[in-house]
Amino acid sequence: PGQVVRLFTPGKAEKKKRRQRYVEKDGKCNVQHGNVRETYRYLTDIFTTLVDLKWRFSLLVFILAYAITWLFFGLIWWFIAYCRGDLDHLEDHTWTPCVNNLNGFVSAFLFSIETETTIGYGHRVITDKCPEGIILLLLQAILGSMVNAFMVGCMFVKISQPNKRAETLVFSSHAVVSLRDDRLCLMFRVGDLRNSHIVEASIRAKLIKSKQTQEGEFIPLNQTDINVGFETGDDRLFLVSPLIISHEINEHSPFWEVSKEQLEKDEFEIVVILEGMVEATGMTCQARSSYLMDEVLWGHRFMSVLSLEDGFYEVDYNSFHQTFEVPTPSCSAKELADATARMDAHLYWSIPSRLDEKVEEGTDKEAGDKERNGSLANPESESKV
Repeated sequence: PGQVVRLFTPGKAEKKKRRQRYVEKDGKCNVQHGNVRETYRYLTDIFTTLVDLKWRFSLLVFILAYAITWLFFGLIWWFIAYCRGDLDHLEDHTWTPCVNNLNGFVSAFLFSIETETTIGYGHRVITDKCPEGIILLLLQAILGSMVNAFMVGCMFVKISQPNKRAETLVFSSHAVVSLRDDRLCLMFRVGDLRNSHIVEASIRAKLIKSKQTQEGEFIPLNQTDINVGFETGDDRLFLVSPLIISHEINEHSPFWEVSKEQLEKDEFEIVVILEGMVEATGMTCQARSSYLMDEVLWGHRFMSVLSLEDGFYEVDYNSFHQTFEVPTPSCSAKELADATARMDAHLYWSIPSRLDEKVEEGTDKEAGDKERNGSLANPESESKV
């Protein structure tokens, strides 16, 4: 009561010199491969290469694969007719051609399409007096089936890729640092906009920061694991409603000695990775995002987005990215732990000392009472004597 809550809305922060991202906010890795000399390796895995192509190039390859095979076999059918002299006996009804009603390259091309696609209009048909045509027919049927299987498989895999499913998996625009159960924690929020759920969802986090070893070796963009509950199982999520992922900053954390002031000056990037299986297709989906140093808010906490309505829970995504300030120590987690340990030690030693003082006071009081009682008893004894 009476507490003023200051909300933080993304997009209103002060503009600073931004560090080059390793992973974009939408999950795209900002890395390009240059001077790749062994390009033949892409051809050894031609299926994956075709699947990874952009849609315009994939469609171009799809069209060219069929057009080239049709033209190639159409040319061979025309060549057979030309070598056998079928084109010279078009009006001779006593002549038995290799393919009936094949009178030029265009008709040979149409017959090639009919053969490979198994349409069979019935106007052009191969005769039994052409063994080379029968062999070519078998080859085209087999090769056409292989082309169909390969290209349709590529298109099916490309269409069914779960990349677009990651578009409905959202991360908070900022990460926050605040106290949870008297311990500093780094937190961010994840959510799923669809009603169909991600099965076996798990979350990981990496700290991307350049470092220099004790031997002087410089390691650019070194990756360090950030524990988000691997030992306790908290990294495995039941992502029905938005969840706040927490990393406790302890002695094993890379932020153990990082204070608020140092956090604002340091250069790093936190990459978060959410993985799981799409419930509808069973395919593995991965969503990624990242946080730069100026996107980590010290002393903030996320607004609540879940409310209980009449018979159901409602998620308000208008507050998904909003945070508010909370009282948080500006020192590092190590300094906070040392201060807490000193306070506990002081209480541990002060309580027995106070108890000893009370015991000594009680002993002195009893001795004084005995002396007073003794002095009162002596006159009575003298009077009796």
